[in-house]
Amino acid sequence: MKRNLFLVVFLISIIIHFESFAQKTKLKVACIGDSVTAGYLLSDATNESYPSQLQILMGGQYEVKNFGHSGATLLKKGSTPYFKTKEFVDAISYSPDIAIIHLGLNDTDPRNWPNYNAEFDADYAWLIDTLKKQNPAVKIYICRLTPIFNEHPRFKSGTRDWFWQIQSHIPDIAKANQVGLIDLHEKLYHRPDLFPDALHPTKEGATILAKTVYKNITQDFGGLKLAAVFTDNMVLQRNQPISVYGTANGGDTIEVTFKQQKKNVIADKYGKWKITFPAMTQGGPYEMTIQSKETKIILKNILVGDVWFCSGQSNMAFQLQNSENGAAEVKKAIANSTIRLFNAKAIRETDETAWDSITLVKTNQLQFFSGSWSVCDSISAKDFSAIAYYFGKNIAHEENVPVGLIQVAVGGSPIESWIDRNTLEHDDKVVDVLTNWRKSDFIMPWVRERANLNLKNAKNLKQRHPYDPSYNFEAGMEAFTKFPIKGVIWYQGESNAHNVELYEHLMPKLVESWRKAWDANLPFYYVQLSSIERPTWPAFRAMQNRLQNKIPNSGMAISMDYGDALNVHPIKKKEVADRLALLALRYTYGKAVIANGPSAVKAIQKDDNILVSFAFAKQLTTSDKKELIGFELVNDKGNRFQSKAAIVKNQVIITIPKGEKIKTVLYAWKPFTTANLVNEAGLPCSTFKLELHAITKN
Repeated sequence: MKRNLFLVVFLISIIIHFESFAQKTKLKVACIGDSVTAGYLLSDATNESYPSQLQILMGGQYEVKNFGHSGATLLKKGSTPYFKTKEFVDAISYSPDIAIIHLGLNDTDPRNWPNYNAEFDADYAWLIDTLKKQNPAVKIYICRLTPIFNEHPRFKSGTRDWFWQIQSHIPDIAKANQVGLIDLHEKLYHRPDLFPDALHPTKEGATILAKTVYKNITQDFGGLKLAAVFTDNMVLQRNQPISVYGTANGGDTIEVTFKQQKKNVIADKYGKWKITFPAMTQGGPYEMTIQSKETKIILKNILVGDVWFCSGQSNMAFQLQNSENGAAEVKKAIANSTIRLFNAKAIRETDETAWDSITLVKTNQLQFFSGSWSVCDSISAKDFSAIAYYFGKNIAHEENVPVGLIQVAVGGSPIESWIDRNTLEHDDKVVDVLTNWRKSDFIMPWVRERANLNLKNAKNLKQRHPYDPSYNFEAGMEAFTKFPIKGVIWYQGESNAHNVELYEHLMPKLVESWRKAWDANLPFYYVQLSSIERPTWPAFRAMQNRLQNKIPNSGMAISMDYGDALNVHPIKKKEVADRLALLALRYTYGKAVIANGPSAVKAIQKDDNILVSFAFAKQLTTSDKKELIGFELVNDKGNRFQSKAAIVKNQVIITIPKGEKIKTVLYAWKPFTTANLVNEAGLPCSTFKLELHAITKN
């Protein structure tokens, strides 16, 4: 009996000893920071803050402690210097094995950054050195800042600019002090729905922070994964370096084999990898193998050709099967094996319904689009964009090249939804569109009404929607911006026609932001709005026509002669797509084709006549071979009246009514117009307004 008792006591002592030893050998993780680290605004910061959630992810071998102090600054002369707080003292005495530092948000305060910014780097180095003195073996990570969104009260007065200045310092500080760098900004910058006060994340936001820190510490990024654009049946852009990229665990070796070429790369400390093959000429089909030690992926039926990105709102999304003669074309599509389609389909239409809770959550999580490459056949083509399909078919035929078409389009979406957040934030003319957009006059009333109906069941006041400024860029197109393409076709504007001047500002911004995202001077061809009985459309069409001169490497396809007086979705899509293709063939592929309709250059009064001259016209004529119609004159009192016009020696001559003093010439200046001026190629003249340049007398 005594022997058994002794054995029990002995075993218990061993267990206690090992538990004590295990406690002593736990790696200590100190989370140093401000209110974001502390868990400000969370209902249960003790359990919901990112350090608390990190503890669960790290497991029993780690001890994670929260040393966040609300309002703390990194700057030692700041309004609430971290080094003067109790949390700082406790963090240093804790002597951590791993330290995560996230400071700098409060340094954007006007009391801090403008006064002491020159000391930021040195103060950060001091904090790092202080931790190292306590434990020379400590592994330190400093963090790029979590976002500050535009609703912040000091955003435009300085916080916006100072925030990005501080962000630019942090990677340099990490390098100079030889510490790790964790990006807490990237995963949250597209999630304003998780920041109720524009500064502090919700529990879900804290979860993202915890997972980001966990991955950086453990280098566990979930194993080998390809970017979603890489699937069977894809088209890779010819004559440009071919990049294959994705994620893997940090330090893993990735091997890619393509066209008898084999290349290796090691995934970096952020789990990212990229392998680039030399530019290739058109061809295929090929296979590609991507593998790590644990995973092997084989992609089949790959072509090398030209890839076009096709975007916009409902007239771009308008399906082939619903277009004029679309049903017959769908049956013929089975023969187009050299055309490949990537249809990024939405999880829900922006129709007249209230969305369910699952849709709302997925939309917030940027899971609104999904798709993969498919061979163009009668199944994949029927619900693909008619404009994009006919454009691609034309290019494939004329160039004898495989064509890949990527469709990301949303019915009703305003242009603001397609521009990246950083561009909108730094544009003082439109930054306010980001604030409470569902009640903003920047956004067309119809657009707001439809979004409010879709979001009727939303509990989150910052619920996202594909009409939300920057949403479609973030959830839809950004996934493709590292994938080389040939160019862009665009059909959008119906949901911005209420504010012509704003669109004239935004369209060049969109093109500039997309070219920056792709890091390429992409050709950008767009469709002018058609004819319909909506009062602002003539001015909008004229503005779109002017944009060709404001946006380099761009062109516009006119569609007003195929419009419908009552339907915003005219069904004649092939004809419009063919005009887009002419622009691409002429200006991107260098074909000797006529791609532009007559373009009014100037209007001059000579005696009792006005002479209007045109570019892109060797022979003016009318589309129906009947009398020229569509011209109006505006007198000095602002009165408009129809005017008889005729084509004489490749000019248009308009007779001035007796006694009238004319200031302006209008053409096709009706919402729905039957104006009929064309050139020798049958391409129409755009809606325009011309002021008289000069008055001459015999």
